[in-house]
Amino acid sequence: MNSGVKKTSTYDVITMLAMSVLAVLFIFPVYWIITGSFKDAAAINAAIPQWFPQNPNLENFVRLFKNPALRWLFNSIVISIFAMGLTCVTAAMAGYALAKKRFIGQKVLFTLYICAMALPKQVVLVPLLKEISFLNLHNTLWAVVLPTVGWPFGVFLMKQFSETIPTEMLEAARIDGAGEVQTFLSIVLTIVKPGIGALAIFTFISTWNDYFLQLIMLNSKEVLTISLGIAKLQAEMSNDFGLIMAGAALGSVPIIIIFLMFQKYFTQGITMGAVKG
Repeated sequence: MNSGVKKTSTYDVITMLAMSVLAVLFIFPVYWIITGSFKDAAAINAAIPQWFPQNPNLENFVRLFKNPALRWLFNSIVISIFAMGLTCVTAAMAGYALAKKRFIGQKVLFTLYICAMALPKQVVLVPLLKEISFLNLHNTLWAVVLPTVGWPFGVFLMKQFSETIPTEMLEAARIDGAGEVQTFLSIVLTIVKPGIGALAIFTFISTWNDYFLQLIMLNSKEVLTISLGIAKLQAEMSNDFGLIMAGAALGSVPIIIIFLMFQKYFTQGITMGAVKG
């Protein structure tokens, strides 16, 4: 009668315990930053740590907003959203072309993309900075957005997903009179949607945390991102941990929201990629 009940093995129990411990270890710094942002200086620097704020207050956030923190947060959101959208669109089109189209130099072009993935950003920084300066985009938000659009990893990822598109479906669409744009929008994007969701999360987080590129391209206080702003506050007020934690907590909110929005597609994308091998 109990043949349909799956028995829990010792391995499953140990695995679950290990995963739970790792989850707690990974989430604890986030918990400490968020709770620390609601503590005063005495509670933060107390010899006996307060695992939960005994007298929570918004003083740190009030002082944070006296700085242009909302402006910094807005700049980070604009940069990350534009980079995410443009990267997903261009990578989806390039990946589809490399996977399903046949043209001269196709393999060479894909090989160049693979080689570009191995190049550290520091190698191309000088010519990139010269190009951005030539276009009069230095110290603007586009100076951080545009270098992200041609992300080689995004093209590689979308090519792998585009390989799963049945060629028969594309041929049937052409027989029915569908053009390239209609075929791409109605068939290709529908099938590779999990890959786009995964790429959206990767691009948003990568752009949000790209401190090095932002540091080189942005100088004025008005165009700083939340990462640069927090670093600036940390340099000016190195002992004001409450203010720094409030800035870090504020900066983590958009990343959490984006992950929750695309979590379903991200999980599907990782699963499909694992199955495809």
